[in-house]
Amino acid sequence: MFNKPFKMLMFLSFLTTLLNAGVSKDLPYPKKKPDGTEIMKQVYFVNHFFAFKNYSVEKKRRNITTIVKRSKGKKPLIETVERYLNNNYNDGITNSKDLAIFRSGKNKGLGMLITDYIDDSKSQLYMAWLPALRKIRRFAEPAHEDAWGGTVFTFGDVTLRKPLHETHELLGMGKFKHKTGSIELSKSERKGRLKAIPNTKALFVGKTVFKVKSATKFKNWWYDHRISYVDARTFGDYRTEYFKNGKMIKFIDRNWEKIGGQKDPRALRWATWYGKDLRTGFESMAFMPRKVTNFNSKKSPALWSEKTLRKIKR
Repeated sequence: MFNKPFKMLMFLSFLTTLLNAGVSKDLPYPKKKPDGTEIMKQVYFVNHFFAFKNYSVEKKRRNITTIVKRSKGKKPLIETVERYLNNNYNDGITNSKDLAIFRSGKNKGLGMLITDYIDDSKSQLYMAWLPALRKIRRFAEPAHEDAWGGTVFTFGDVTLRKPLHETHELLGMGKFKHKTGSIELSKSERKGRLKAIPNTKALFVGKTVFKVKSATKFKNWWYDHRISYVDARTFGDYRTEYFKNGKMIKFIDRNWEKIGGQKDPRALRWATWYGKDLRTGFESMAFMPRKVTNFNSKKSPALWSEKTLRKIKR
């Protein structure tokens, strides 16, 4: 028979495991109407492509993901990037690895390899290839509010924020009313890679969505809460609005597209991300052509390694 102290220790260990448990890669599709927390777990599942063993936006000939950044009243700046996400780990430690390589623009030659762990109490590991130094540097997990690649998107938006970092309340269901945003370009600006940037479109107007309010648990944070509009079937989040002191300060619009041949309705691909900081007018957009999307490929696990970072050419 176990004594009481041992039983208590086992219980605390079990409780800690529950508290640290994140969103499972085997998260089932809900069989009944979910609450706010369950909806945001499903959103995390979709955004991190847990429906796939791996997912990437690669360079295919001249086709590559284009990031456009523009400050208010300024000309747009362009960068291109490749990103490879691997969810196929079964070591009981690693949740996923995320590799991003900037191929042109201000960050050309920069590579980032992010390791996320199953234990959510453990900080993510960041390794960056710095082209100017020709060296790899290990970094502590960046702040959630830091800009990802100099865009309006933060590390929290792209990789760090998890459902446990907020409390979630389902405000109701309704029809989506917003157009998918885009950086509006003049005819003279539509040159080179900017020719392919899509305009604002009413792609999802009329879709049935959940409206979820997510309040941050961080003190003195840059936003108080977010409002997410989430497709009631696929759990793709079409729009996220950020509020501070009752005023909307930023929003992000996402264009989700279905991938043919997939049984799971959550098996979606990114087509565009558009975000705008309403305080400064700074806006950013990521455009992922359909041709660059790849998933469940037979890539070697060695791709997600320091060796890959060292091979990056300036």
